[in-house]
Amino acid sequence: MEGRVSPSTQNQALAALLFLYRDVLHVQLGQPRDYLRALRPRRLPIVLSRAEVQQLLARLSGRERLIATLLYGGGLRLLEGLRLRVHDLDLDRREIMVRGGKGDKLNSYAVRRLSWRHLPS
Repeated sequence: MEGRVSPSTQNQALAALLFLYRDVLHVQLGQPRDYLRALRPRRLPIVLSRAEVQQLLARLSGRERLIATLLYGGGLRLLEGLRLRVHDLDLDRREIMVRGGKGDKLNSYAVRRLSWRHLPS
């Protein structure tokens, strides 16, 4: 292949060529293990240190800070945090109820003290 293309594109082109030869032209090219497939690079997740998270949260204010703090402290996904309503927060039990999260089920998350001090009393 000419040019720089992603491994997915290369593998898709290989699959198309194999289909053409095998199913349209009825030509056997050899064993599937003989084909060289492009490898996808392994990516490590980006993780912020505690100091970096504190710096980030310190630059936020208002609703954005509250949502970011709940996401970080409770381990919520972004849409789960954005869909929270007041009655989803149980201040006495330090718990957040997430409706319609992953798997479309009801989940509860325990939240550390750090997140709760930003909530209005």
